[in-house]
Amino acid sequence: MSIPNEALQKLMQEIEARATFSQQQLQIVKSQMAAKQRDIRLLQLTSKELDTLPKSTRVYEGVGKMFVMEDLDSVLTRLDNEKKSAEGDIKDLQKKFTYLETTFEKAQDNLNQILSRR
Repeated sequence: MSIPNEALQKLMQEIEARATFSQQQLQIVKSQMAAKQRDIRLLQLTSKELDTLPKSTRVYEGVGKMFVMEDLDSVLTRLDNEKKSAEGDIKDLQKKFTYLETTFEKAQDNLNQILSRR
């Protein structure tokens, strides 16, 4: 049983569109993961610097156009929470990356199968 050329062409276009979309999304996810990793590194460096300070040091955080004095422990806790949140985001992005990679590979395999049948 053969598939008419028009239907085959339409099927190939849909598969190509899916592959292209997956490839674009892969690039977006890669850049998002890189940005989160940079954020984590910045948070680690900030925490490391703050750990070297004595506990009685006054620490100020920027809030809009002003600075607010914060307790050193609360700043370190906030930085740690932000780091954990970013790590969770990276795990989610890795799952999405794996899904998109699989989708792209399946689309490529489908295209190869269709072309090999012709």
